[in-house]
Amino acid sequence: MSNIAVLGTDTGIGKTVVTAGLVGRLRREGVDAVGVKPCQTGHPPDDDAGFVREACDDESAAVCGRYLGPALAPAVAADEAGETLSYDAIRGFCADALGDAEVGVVEGIGGLRVPLADGREVVDLVADLGVPAVVVSRSGLGTLNHTALTVEALERRDVEVRGVVLNEYEGATRAERTNPSVMERQTGHDVATLPPADLADPAAAVDLVADLPRYTGG
Repeated sequence: MSNIAVLGTDTGIGKTVVTAGLVGRLRREGVDAVGVKPCQTGHPPDDDAGFVREACDDESAAVCGRYLGPALAPAVAADEAGETLSYDAIRGFCADALGDAEVGVVEGIGGLRVPLADGREVVDLVADLGVPAVVVSRSGLGTLNHTALTVEALERRDVEVRGVVLNEYEGATRAERTNPSVMERQTGHDVATLPPADLADPAAAVDLVADLPRYTGG
């Protein structure tokens, strides 16, 4: 089994739900899986690692490298808060966390071009860690462009893309219904769909992803 990165085309896209679900499913199967959040901004109240821990009912189910108050990109949040943020520290934290876990699930921060620190971005971190990725996208109108560009950017950096997940899929519009097949032709990758999640019940995320492909292998 391999580590995986859960990346998104934007913020608020559903990365945390997919991360919690994948970690929880693996842990139910007896795998020492851990969610890895490089940096959390908007804290409190935002706490993606905390959501994963609650979903798994286990404090060891997720770790976070750094918490920052402003709800901004990490590099911007650190500047606004008057704090120092180091890309090498973020990368080192993630590498150590992945090394300590049987399977690590790295959750991205916003989209690929979100500034982390020292002129580096989320896409740099994923490429430097050398982990494959699953891309989480919106289901409706406009997602084809954003998703195709995200997949293209990852592959340009030699990041293996193992699939795409269209989140909050209901099939209520023609765009939603046609997007999966069109996206598969555009990107050359399998596209799975995920129905809306009850964010008030983190544990529900584990059952929600039960039918998703096994992006970590095994």
